[in-house]
Amino acid sequence: MKLSVKTVYACRVLAQIARLHGTGELAHVEALARVEAVPPNYLAQILSELRDGGLITSRRGKTGGYALARAPGDISLHEIVTLVEGDVLEFGGDARGQSGRRVQRAWQGIRTALIEETKRWTLDQLVSREFEEMYYI
Repeated sequence: MKLSVKTVYACRVLAQIARLHGTGELAHVEALARVEAVPPNYLAQILSELRDGGLITSRRGKTGGYALARAPGDISLHEIVTLVEGDVLEFGGDARGQSGRRVQRAWQGIRTALIEETKRWTLDQLVSREFEEMYYI
């Protein structure tokens, strides 16, 4: 499985918007593009899709911007990936042949594990200081 650049950008931008959750501040396209290194035109498309999918809200105008539609702890990576990519690791083969059922069962197990793990990770975990990377000199 390979995640698209669009999904990676969506996760990064949502994590950045999550940092503002509860502050009353809105995220602005220019700042999001700069901080998360996402091309502004592509970011506008991603934000539109996230808004249409119910993950963020937007307000137009001079004081406008973007905010999460729900608390960061209520938005999982699974929800983000499913919104952007659709169903991941869908088994496209059939179960014919001597090994078909066993191969199908293996991929179904992997898919289930992937879904469970992506549901476990939420935006609040991505922005938590507890999970910040440690750098050693």
